[in-house]
Amino acid sequence: MPISPEALQAIWLTIELATLTTILLLLVATPLAWWLSQTSSRWRAPVGALVTLPLVLPPSVLGFYLLVAMGPNGPMGQFTQAMGWGLLSFTFTGLLIGSVVFSLPFAVQPLQHAFESLGRRPMEVAATLRAGPVDAFFTVALPQARTGLITAAILSFAHTVGEFGVVLMIGGNIPGQTRVVSTQIYGHVEAMEYAQAHWLAAGMVLFSFVVLMGLALLKGRGARVLS
Repeated sequence: MPISPEALQAIWLTIELATLTTILLLLVATPLAWWLSQTSSRWRAPVGALVTLPLVLPPSVLGFYLLVAMGPNGPMGQFTQAMGWGLLSFTFTGLLIGSVVFSLPFAVQPLQHAFESLGRRPMEVAATLRAGPVDAFFTVALPQARTGLITAAILSFAHTVGEFGVVLMIGGNIPGQTRVVSTQIYGHVEAMEYAQAHWLAAGMVLFSFVVLMGLALLKGRGARVLS
């Protein structure tokens, strides 16, 4: 059975959303994970809990509060309207913001664990060689944490592809704008179009399996390198 143009459009939008989310998450999560792994500040525990919150919150709850924040009476909505950008709810940009917030722990945690496993010795050695903190981070810490970086990228991408609750709350199911694969499947099921839903759902299962296999191989390779 050929894939419909609507399904192809949803697949492309999902890939675009997941790619942009992953890029933004790596830019945000890398310095945040480094700070969490190195700091002894009293703010470490609250910030860590806040970062981890999307893991335990129901997606509908997180999506609801993001929708309120982006709405006409919310702080983000008032700001975007004052700037002449309109409202971000039910737009691709709003969907992107929600995806970044929802997938944040999937990027931060692998990076934080990778940075913590380095210990302080490599940075101390770099300091004795007169490397500044920023230089040492990019030339020593980040290259040695590359397995965590790759894991964070894979998990962020895969988690964004599988989003549903937050996507539906913030973006709705607008064709060509916010309709991604998960909401496309939901639409097929609502319309009793089970054959079309099977094709997309089977693709999601295969994609998830490949991601998990890739992570297992990456973990095994990292363990061999360390040994």
